[in-house]
Amino acid sequence: MGSSVLTPFAEPGVFRAGAPGAASAPGAAGGPGPEPTPAADRAAERAGVRAANPATDLDLDEIEAFYQQHGFVILRDLLGEKLIARMEQECEAAQAGVLTGDLSARYGSTQYLNDQYLDDAAKAERFVNYVEHIQELAPAVGEAADGPVLTGVIRRLIGARIWLSGSEQTGVVYQDARPGRESGYTRIGWHSDWQAMPSLDVWPGLAITVHIDATSPANGFLRVVPGSHRWATPAPYRNVNGVPVPADARPTGGYTDTAPPFEMPLGFEKVPGEIAVYAERGDVLLHDGYLWHSAARATDDDTRRRHVRGSFFAGEQAAYRRQFIKNAAR
Repeated sequence: MGSSVLTPFAEPGVFRAGAPGAASAPGAAGGPGPEPTPAADRAAERAGVRAANPATDLDLDEIEAFYQQHGFVILRDLLGEKLIARMEQECEAAQAGVLTGDLSARYGSTQYLNDQYLDDAAKAERFVNYVEHIQELAPAVGEAADGPVLTGVIRRLIGARIWLSGSEQTGVVYQDARPGRESGYTRIGWHSDWQAMPSLDVWPGLAITVHIDATSPANGFLRVVPGSHRWATPAPYRNVNGVPVPADARPTGGYTDTAPPFEMPLGFEKVPGEIAVYAERGDVLLHDGYLWHSAARATDDDTRRRHVRGSFFAGEQAAYRRQFIKNAAR
């Protein structure tokens, strides 16, 4: 089933390992059939039917075509529940270690949080929204990021010479978003990842997000503007935090010279053409570094939205240096 085929009830951009074909383009319908059950897998094995192989059953041509057009894809059933369960346990242990002070300050982060959060030091002592360099503390994270099927997909999307932003760079981050009063990470306004590092020649790149929790309006979800990675998005000269842009920043970032049809909002406003991208537990979301995106706040105060997020780049690794322009609203 190609990504242009329209049938009911699609999830945009979802490609399931073991069931080739993707959901349709954003706003349309289409998608794979029901998920196989363990009993069905055993029955197929007894019948001599080949078991699903993610390396061969993912249609890389369709994945690449969808990504180039829309700027994101979701890989489903790629990692397996055992690996996700290990990741969950290891990340929660690291989070607890940061909170108790048993782990080095290297792993505790406040740079991504709402600035109002920093005014209440007691909050940082009660809860940890971010754990940086989580790949050093959770072996399952490194195992997932190094997987040959996943890295093979990423090479098709951004280039053959990919590298993970690892321990010598920003590292991989465990994120725990909650809407409660103790939390400093509840939502993020419109931005592209490129805008945080517009001076660096590390692009093109993409973000990889491994979802520990499924997402929904109740616990928050990703908002994207499909195709916006192809626009020449300006560096964040206008931003809600009043952060200056370095003089050596590239003025625009994107795959074409086409100017955006409207300005990127400074906050959380509705954007023409935006869609919601929901994820299931274990999903691997890949979205382009030039793609416009934001994260919606949860509507249920008793929920949480946990995931592991890192970045792959295909530009010059030697060009990397620390740069973080905190332009997105929080």
